[in-house]
Amino acid sequence: MSGRELATALRALKERGGLSYQVLGRRIFVSGSTLHRYCTGQGVPGDYDIVLRFAKECGAQPAELNDLLRYWETATATAEDGATEVPDPGLHATAGALVDAPVGAPVGAESWSQAPLPVAPEMFGVTMNSFSGVMPEFRVGAVRLWDSETRWSQLEPARGVFDFSTLDRLLDGAERHGLPVTFVFGGTPGWAAPNGRKAAYREDCRAAPPDDLADWDAFVHAVMRHAGHRIDAYEPWITANHGHHYNGDVETLVEMTRRASGIIRRYRPDARVVAPSITDLWDDASHAYLLRLAEAGAYQYCDAAAVNLFQRGVTDPPETMLEIVRKVERTFQLAGYHLPLWSTGTTQMIQLNDPLDPDTAANHAVRFYLTGLYSRLVERMYFYAWGNGKIPLVVQAEGQAPTRAGRHVERLQRWLAHAELRSCGRGTEIGLPGNVWQCEVLTPALARIRWTLSGTADVPAGTGAYRVEHLDGTTRETGPEDVVRITEEPLLLRYR
Repeated sequence: MSGRELATALRALKERGGLSYQVLGRRIFVSGSTLHRYCTGQGVPGDYDIVLRFAKECGAQPAELNDLLRYWETATATAEDGATEVPDPGLHATAGALVDAPVGAPVGAESWSQAPLPVAPEMFGVTMNSFSGVMPEFRVGAVRLWDSETRWSQLEPARGVFDFSTLDRLLDGAERHGLPVTFVFGGTPGWAAPNGRKAAYREDCRAAPPDDLADWDAFVHAVMRHAGHRIDAYEPWITANHGHHYNGDVETLVEMTRRASGIIRRYRPDARVVAPSITDLWDDASHAYLLRLAEAGAYQYCDAAAVNLFQRGVTDPPETMLEIVRKVERTFQLAGYHLPLWSTGTTQMIQLNDPLDPDTAANHAVRFYLTGLYSRLVERMYFYAWGNGKIPLVVQAEGQAPTRAGRHVERLQRWLAHAELRSCGRGTEIGLPGNVWQCEVLTPALARIRWTLSGTADVPAGTGAYRVEHLDGTTRETGPEDVVRITEEPLLLRYR
């Protein structure tokens, strides 16, 4: 039997889903022409993962997925030599390499090299969804306070009446672990904007700016007097372009940023001020807002720009976030600014998604940070969030042990402790199979972290290779001619 049944089923799903071959191709990283061949019976995918991702994008039901698997198995088992295929764009494997996955690269994934630069521990941050003062039990490099019961409305429940007990607990915990802290301003108290839009929090909290900015000044002064010497960085407002958090005008937000920056620097000249964060950056309207914020002058008072980096869908590869980074870079070029980026949040809808399976969660957690390194523009990545057990990717729920994802993030940091990053690249641009990604560091000896966007590839270890290290802590000796299987789980190759 040929792949006729498979092609018919795929074509029916595509027509039902209403997406073009080009759109589907961008979403699952396969060329539109390749998908057209599959849907017209001119070829059979060499990897069922392609079929699965295509079907899910088209809204296939579980029973349909079972049928597709049966059709694919039949087609691949009976196909004549050469009838099955992997997507052709960019698929040039090195000698001895086996590739079994689509390799279309996300936008913004250009390869690069540079003079070696240290990998800062602060790159590996987490946002704290906890108010207990307990810190992560796996290694992290920085913490950010939000959804940690430290909103303005909670710290100053009545004008001039402050309760810093929760903030103090969190700062005590961070100090015990030697972790730098970013404090996020947000959540106007109801008394400061009684007619403002209510925010989505239990206490009397507003998304509007305060009616009188003198109240804002007084709060920033109070935070700095109480804890300015213990906090390293400040984010003047949370997700400025989302109405649930801020629904005032841009000019008022810029003025609040200007005032906060001046007050912060008066108490702590060496503190970092991070511009109000921007979310939903897959949407052009968010870039228009960022441009308005820049043109109004907000960034001239700041040391870094906060953006929320996340995939379009929670199951998408983390590397797809590079497209957002490049769009943000272009927007700032239009505005005439060049600031380091801090990734400080995720989508507002994160908790509405199903949990990732443990393998995907662990791989994506590590690759979240590797994507930040690959971008070259992102200075800090704050994973959202530590302590929260109700999100698709959990690194550690408070009161429980770290998940495999959390443990693997720690192993990545151990690999990169005191390392210098000198290049990142992918595929044929650096002489590897099309689906293989790599970052190269000096530790001080050469080491390479390799992983695939999807699927696997068998690649010779290369000149000087002597050891392979895995994220679970296992290692094995290797040699230059030995073939190493690269998967979606990053591994480390060490060289003499």
